[in-house]
Amino acid sequence: MRFNHCLFVIAICFVVGVRAQNKQLLYDFNEIPQSLSLNPGVESDFKWFAGVPLLSGISGNFGSNGISVNDLFADDGLDINVKFRERALNSLGPRDEFSTTVQLEYLTGGFRGRNPNYFYSFGGYLEMDNITYWPQDYAFLVFDGNAGQLGRRYNLGDLKTRGSLVNVLHFGINKKVDRYLTIGARGKIYSGIVDYSSTRNSGSLRNIEGQNNIISSTLNADLLLQTSGFQDLDNASDDDLLTNEIINRALFGGDLGVGIDVGFTYHLSEGTTVTGSLLDLGFIYHSSDPKSYSLEGNTTVEGIEIDILENFASLDRDFWQDLVDEVEAAVPFDTNTKNYITFRPTKLYASIRNDFGEPVGNSGLQNCDCTAGSSGGGELRTKYRNSFGGQFYMINRPRGPQMALTGFYTRRIGNILAFKGTYTVDKFSYTNLGLGMNLQAGPVNFYIMADNLLSYNNIADSNYASFQFGLNIISWGSGK
Repeated sequence: MRFNHCLFVIAICFVVGVRAQNKQLLYDFNEIPQSLSLNPGVESDFKWFAGVPLLSGISGNFGSNGISVNDLFADDGLDINVKFRERALNSLGPRDEFSTTVQLEYLTGGFRGRNPNYFYSFGGYLEMDNITYWPQDYAFLVFDGNAGQLGRRYNLGDLKTRGSLVNVLHFGINKKVDRYLTIGARGKIYSGIVDYSSTRNSGSLRNIEGQNNIISSTLNADLLLQTSGFQDLDNASDDDLLTNEIINRALFGGDLGVGIDVGFTYHLSEGTTVTGSLLDLGFIYHSSDPKSYSLEGNTTVEGIEIDILENFASLDRDFWQDLVDEVEAAVPFDTNTKNYITFRPTKLYASIRNDFGEPVGNSGLQNCDCTAGSSGGGELRTKYRNSFGGQFYMINRPRGPQMALTGFYTRRIGNILAFKGTYTVDKFSYTNLGLGMNLQAGPVNFYIMADNLLSYNNIADSNYASFQFGLNIISWGSGK
C-alpha cells in the first residue's frame, strides 16, 4: 500500500465519519419541553420547566449519503486503494455530502405568564454545524495527477464547504389564541466563535498537448475562502488563553447576528392537527476577526506533469517555488480582512397528526390535570393515547434545499411514559427507523432518542447516526 495514498484516504475518512439537522423524533413530541426549540408555537401543558444545566439537551447528527467507513476499511481482502477508487472516486459526485451537527444546550427554561394564555421560554446553546460536498474533480486531480489526462477539464466549482461554531441566546413567546390555534415566535442573538465558508467557486483546469509533446495546463479560477475567528484562537498560545478566547467570542466578543423562529399549531378537528415552523431565519455579521483568501484570473503553464501523492515529498523546492511564482504572477492571489455576512441554515418543519384511542388519564396511572392546554386557560383539549401522522422537513444548504419525509406513531402510557417511533426517507437512508422515549417521574422529565436503529449492529457500515437526550424539571399546574 502506498503511504501517501493511505494518508489521503484517512483524511477523507475523518470527514466520512462525521447528516443534517433534522430532529424528526423531537418535533411535535409535546411532552418534551425541548419540542419548543423546533416549533415555538407548540402546545405546552406545564406551568414552568427548567432544564438541568448542560444536561437538558444534547444532540448529534453524523453522516454521509454516499460512503461509510466500512466501505473503505472493511476486512474484505481488497486493497484500500482499489476500494477508494471504486467506492469513492468512481461513485461519489459533487452533490454527495459529509455533514455534522452537534448541539449542546447549557441553559433552558420556560414559565407561564399571569395571563395563562402566554408561555415564555429562554435559553442558550452551542451549535457546531459543518457540511462539505465531495470535491469530485479535485479528488481525481490529487489522486491521479494530471499525467495522461489530456483534454480533461477539471471543474473548480466542485469545492463547496461551510462550517461554524456559534453560541445562541434566545427568548420566545407562545400564545394560545383560542381552542384551535396556538402561535409562537422566538428571537435569537448569534455570537460566532469560528466560521469558514467556500461556496462561491467557479473555474476550471484543463490539460492539452503543447509544443514538443509538453503538457500545457490552462487555469481559469475564481475561488474564495472566507474565515473568521481562527486567527484569534491561533494567537491564544496555551490552553488557558484558548479557553478564555473561546468564552469571550461566545459571549458577544465575536461575530454578532440576529435571527427569528416562528411556528403554529392548529386543530382542524378534535382529532386532526396541523403544525408548522420556520427556524433560524437570520444572519451573522463577521467583523471581529475576518480573513478571506481569493484566487481569480487566468494563466497557462507548460511542462508541468505532477503526481501529487507520489512525488510531493521529492519535488525540488526551486521547482515548486518557480511554479508558485509563475501562477501568482498571472493569477492574482489576494488576502484581505473585509467584513462579510453569512446566512444561517434556515429550516422548515410541517406536520399533520391524527389523535385517537382512549383519553390520557383514564387508565388511573396518574391523576393530574395534564391534558393539552390545561395550563393555558379556557376550554381544555383532551390528549389521547395514540397519535400517528406525517412530517416534512427542509433545510437550506449550499447546493440547494435538502428535504426529508417522516411517518410517525406516538403511544402514551398514562401521563408517565410516551414512545414515538418514526420512519424517515431522505438522501442519507431509505431504511431509517427511529425510536424516542419520554419519562415523566413526578417533576423529573427524562427523554432519549436515536435514529437509524437498523444500523446499530454495525455503525461503521452506516451512512448516518443520530442521538438526543436530556433532563428537565417540570411543574404542572392549572394556571387558571
